[in-house]
Amino acid sequence: MTDSKLFEFRYGEHLISFMRVTRKSDSHRILIKVHPDCRVIVSSPVDANNEEVLSAVKKRGRWIYEQLRDFRKQLEFSTPRQYISGESHYYLGKQYLLKVIEAPEQAQGVKLLRGKLEVSVRTKSTEKVKELLTEWYKVRAKEIFAKRLEAMLEQTLWVDERPPLRILTMQTQWGSCSPNGRITLNPHLVKAPRECIDYVILHELCHIAEHNHSERFYRLMGQVMPNWDRIKHRLDSLANHTISIESNIK
Repeated sequence: MTDSKLFEFRYGEHLISFMRVTRKSDSHRILIKVHPDCRVIVSSPVDANNEEVLSAVKKRGRWIYEQLRDFRKQLEFSTPRQYISGESHYYLGKQYLLKVIEAPEQAQGVKLLRGKLEVSVRTKSTEKVKELLTEWYKVRAKEIFAKRLEAMLEQTLWVDERPPLRILTMQTQWGSCSPNGRITLNPHLVKAPRECIDYVILHELCHIAEHNHSERFYRLMGQVMPNWDRIKHRLDSLANHTISIESNIK
C-alpha cells in the first residue's frame, strides 16, 4: 500500500513540483525519477520524514532541472495531451496531476483537490475530459482576470473607467486591446503565474494610452512594472512547455 503527496522546491528561479510516494521496504534509499511527461516522482520509505525527502531532492536539484529541461524540449514536438490520469496540467503557474474519475452517479465536473485536478465523468472519454477541463479553465480565467484587472487599474491612472473584458481563446496572442479600449485575454493565460497575468493585463492597459509599441508605450510599462521584461521572458519560457503543446501559443 502506498501513499502520495505533492511537494515543491526552488532551484534558482525555478519552482519544481514533485510527487512523494511512500513505500514499505527494507531499503532506506530515496529514489528520484523524472518521467518523459515531466512528472517528478520521489519514492521514499514510510519512516522518512518530509525534511529528509526535501533535503535529498534539493541535493539532486540540478540533475532534476536538467532532466526536466531536456524532456520539455522533447515535448514541444510531442503528440497532444491524452487527458488521462497521471498527466501534468498547470494552473496559476503550479503543476497539478490530472486524476480522471469514472462515476456514473455523480455530477460531471472538475475539482482542484489536494494538489490534483480531479475530473469526474460518467464514462471515461478523452473528449469529455478535455471539454470539462477547458470549461473549468475558462470559468477560473473569467473570475481571476476580472480581479487582476481591478488590481492593475489602480496603477494605470490614464485609464478613466474600467474597460470591458472578454475571454477568448486565441492561437498566437495572450491578449489584445481594441481601438475602443476593450481588452481580450486568452483563457490559457490562467495556467501561468499571477505576475505573468498581471504583465499581460498591464501591457494591454498601456495600449489604451498608446496603441503602438512606441517609446512612450515602453516608458509606461516601465513605470507600472519595472521588471516587465523579466516577467515576459518567464511567460515566454513557460509557454514552451506548459501551454504550447496543446494550443500552439507562443
